[in-house]
Amino acid sequence: MSGWVILVDHQKDMPNAETPHKVISAKDYLARPQLFENQRPKIINLSRRYDYQTRGYYCSLLAEARGHRVLPTVEAILELSGEALYRHALPELEESLDQAAARLPSVTSEPFSLLVCFGRVADPAFERFGRLAFDWFRAPAFEVQIKADGRKLTIVKLRQKSIHQLTPQQREFFSAALHAHTRREWKSPKNRSVPDWSIAVLHDPDAALPPSGPDTLKHFARVAEKMGVEVEPIVKRDLARLAEFDALFIRETTSIDDHTYRFARRAQQEGMPVIDDPISMIRCTNKVYLHEVMTKAAVPTPKTLLLSMGEDLARAADELGFPVVLKAPDSSFSRGVHKAESQEALQILAKRLFKDTDMLLAQEFMPTTFDWRVGVLAGRPIFTARYKMARGHWQIVRHRPDGKVIEGGAQAVAVEDAPAAVVETAVKAAGLIGDGLYGVDNKETDGGVAVIEINDNPDIHHGWEDEIAKDAVWRALVTWFVERLEA
Repeated sequence: MSGWVILVDHQKDMPNAETPHKVISAKDYLARPQLFENQRPKIINLSRRYDYQTRGYYCSLLAEARGHRVLPTVEAILELSGEALYRHALPELEESLDQAAARLPSVTSEPFSLLVCFGRVADPAFERFGRLAFDWFRAPAFEVQIKADGRKLTIVKLRQKSIHQLTPQQREFFSAALHAHTRREWKSPKNRSVPDWSIAVLHDPDAALPPSGPDTLKHFARVAEKMGVEVEPIVKRDLARLAEFDALFIRETTSIDDHTYRFARRAQQEGMPVIDDPISMIRCTNKVYLHEVMTKAAVPTPKTLLLSMGEDLARAADELGFPVVLKAPDSSFSRGVHKAESQEALQILAKRLFKDTDMLLAQEFMPTTFDWRVGVLAGRPIFTARYKMARGHWQIVRHRPDGKVIEGGAQAVAVEDAPAAVVETAVKAAGLIGDGLYGVDNKETDGGVAVIEINDNPDIHHGWEDEIAKDAVWRALVTWFVERLEA
């Protein structure tokens, strides 16, 4: 069993008729661990008290010991027990309050409270604040007491709220929030066997160039279901829900300065297997690091120079010639990668790019009709493909001034049919980063193989990269997670 279970002190706190989930007493949960032997339910602890060493406290503590996901966590219980313990969260929370207040036509001068239920608040003006507060304190319901000084809002107190303390109107809001929080997607309507594990897939349904689109992720979910693993999509507002799952698979373009890194860090803190892990993100999203580590390991790359200031431009022109490729350290999907045909063009490009970074990479231009992409998982190649250059362009992705994106397309090749040097070089390069999932881009020329970059969240689209290996690609990914969970 991996469904939701609600714990209550009194049956009237959450009658079975009000929820589709199993409701049991907190006393039975503590005294009868055999109820969930060899099962892994998700627990919502609605005990009336959470004070240290009370029944409610022990329900959350023992849930974690039994390997059950639980709300509130013991960490949230302790932090919400006193200002000294939650003070560290106040600056970020109050900043969010001020941002909300700035958008309001007027702000009351009277103190007021916000009830946060599973990251939701009744006032839509404070929707973002509710999600952030639930991210900090994963508790079913808590009250935020606030005082106002003009548009400056200050948190006076945070405290957990028991369901029996809610007014009828608040109780109705709580029930709706509970229902929304426990709702599942990507499930077929037929009866299914109970999954052994659950994987959250972080994605952006509106992304123009996602590493895996919605149809691909649904296919992944179908493959995982056959292997006893549940897959559920989550989006960036779902950070507070992450602890409900066993593992995290990030299928968004990653960056260390946005929510994708925060998800990876949270997963790591929860002890969850995660692709992409934070270290891989840090390493792969910075081309300066990749250049240094590959140079040290003697992995072949195009001739590259690190540029720190404008005076290095003349050296780049002398040593690399023209055309020369100029790269921002955090470039991705062909953005931040430019080609200069002359010294004048190089200076103009460098001046613009140096506004956002203290270092750039200048690289020799290696024209090819396609790049090799090798998907490497835990040191093993799981797919290979040729990525063709966009028509009339020197990169596989062309970003037009009007915002339109043109791609050259991909052609899958069996791993055994790809050049051995391409595969071996890619595996060696990926091994410098970690044991997760990487897409290593190589160029094959008469002079040999050269690694262009290592991607921490490579594209995998059903019917493209998996065209040859088929579901073996997706089974390998599921197996990666399961092996680490079972270990």
